[in-house]
Amino acid sequence: MPIVAQSTETTDWVSRFADEVIEESERRAPGKPVVVASGLSPSGPIHLGNLREVMTPHLVADEIRRRGYRVRHLISWDDYDRYRKVPAGIAGVDESWAEHIGKPLTSVPAPKGSSHPNWAEHFKAAMIDSLAELGVEFDGISQTAQYTSGVYREQILHAMRHRGDIDAILDQYRTKKAPAKKQQGQKPADEAELEAAEGSGAAAEDDGSSGSAGYFPYKPYCGNCEKDLTTVTSYDDDSTELTYACTACGFSETVRLSEFNRGKLVWKVDWPMRWAYEGVVFEPSGVDHSSPGSSFQVGGQIVGIFGGKQPIGPMYAFVGISGMAKMSSSRGGVPTPADALKIMEPQLLRWLYARRRPNQSFKVAFDQEIQRLYDEWDRLDAKVADGGALPADVAAHSRAVRTAAGELPRTPRPLPYRTLASVADITAGHADQALRILSELDPEQPLTSLDEARPRYDKAEAWINTHVPAEQRTIVRDEPDAELLKSLDEASQQSVRLLLDGLESHWSLDGLTHLVYGVPKVQAGFPADATPKELPPEIKTAQRSFFALLYHLLVGRDTGPRLPTLLLAVGQERVRKLLGE
Repeated sequence: MPIVAQSTETTDWVSRFADEVIEESERRAPGKPVVVASGLSPSGPIHLGNLREVMTPHLVADEIRRRGYRVRHLISWDDYDRYRKVPAGIAGVDESWAEHIGKPLTSVPAPKGSSHPNWAEHFKAAMIDSLAELGVEFDGISQTAQYTSGVYREQILHAMRHRGDIDAILDQYRTKKAPAKKQQGQKPADEAELEAAEGSGAAAEDDGSSGSAGYFPYKPYCGNCEKDLTTVTSYDDDSTELTYACTACGFSETVRLSEFNRGKLVWKVDWPMRWAYEGVVFEPSGVDHSSPGSSFQVGGQIVGIFGGKQPIGPMYAFVGISGMAKMSSSRGGVPTPADALKIMEPQLLRWLYARRRPNQSFKVAFDQEIQRLYDEWDRLDAKVADGGALPADVAAHSRAVRTAAGELPRTPRPLPYRTLASVADITAGHADQALRILSELDPEQPLTSLDEARPRYDKAEAWINTHVPAEQRTIVRDEPDAELLKSLDEASQQSVRLLLDGLESHWSLDGLTHLVYGVPKVQAGFPADATPKELPPEIKTAQRSFFALLYHLLVGRDTGPRLPTLLLAVGQERVRKLLGE
């Protein structure tokens, strides 16, 4: 029996949608599984904007499962969409691929070097792996399989019989200027904003085939060249005989649509047909679907022709990217979930999507901001553990770390990400050195194996190696800077001596933090543990100068990783040598 539990926290958007979806599903199909849906077109790398198309219904579906209801989360792979353009920047793809434009994605060869049978399967595979790591449970539906096996035959024939009604609905919007769209419904993506693609099959298709024979909501793929550059020239409702001509190769033929499985409904008809066929109750859509004449708005009218109802469909906003060069999907440089999961744990990525309402934009960080995000996540983790977090934050945290099926695997010892990144930077891939440093962070509870810090350590190391420019990497000096050491005034020499004198007794992360911040205080006549409120403003200036001096002596520049981490990484003996002892 379902566990009937209503939302108790009004700011938890997931619970509110779950309440609404359960109520609507019981009204439409009592006792049947709740159906939510996503749609993805594997026309190229499926990016982090597209991921919102999946995570929004996933989070709602998972909340419904937690309450004991049966749920189906459908992901419609729009692999029967046409291949629209040759995306630059994808390995093994050049302009020779233009010969495939107009074919179904599953009829286009995979990029060179791929082990997958076709273009669509190549890009689906990476997304499927990422969704597994993120704990997303779904039922995948290949639209190629659906159309070519005749599953939608009755729906296609129904649409053709009602083509006049469909045309009348579409005609309401044809005089309105639609917003300009990029291929596959994607806008340029850069460090500021990366729009999630429109809902399922977000291709900017035309409304159908209009010619001297009238309007038809169906496009055959050519029996000779496989392209959809076809026009229906005649159709008989009684016999279902359809004649089409291909403008690409000149081929034409007459077929019985009741037996023909090589074509598809145009997008604005295809999407609402599937809502009705699958009984979808909840499916979000991108910003473009909220505009006049958009697929979601038009689909809300066309779905009635198929005897269905429009799903509850919140609009979702941009997903921003920080820390990567200006990107666009046409150049193949758009970051994917797999790219994000190389540098962050699944829990953090889930949290980014769970904590913001669908209509709120947010950024996924690939630059230094990832360290701040991890600090924020770790603080939340601690607050949840000690009962000090707000209810909405507890809910977002719960959705990040577990699904209805259980906890996601997590790092046993989640050390600070910025510390792990610094260690990975300084040790340059030497695992034994990394373990030595990390084991000294907490002498009372030393790390005994790097596995205790994994996978977070591996993610931090990947971030250092792939997203930190070479000029920002840390290279420790081989020899002391004799010239700088000789030029130090008496105050600077004293500060270095105070640090050296305290190294042995403060050799831990907390101890060294206390020491490096305390030296300028002691020099100024204050206790080492004096708080900022007890100190004059010039102490901060003295601390900055002291830190810059240590960075120059250790790494030859005035900034670097946090000094306590750097000191531990360099090792006490080498620190003493570089500081001129």
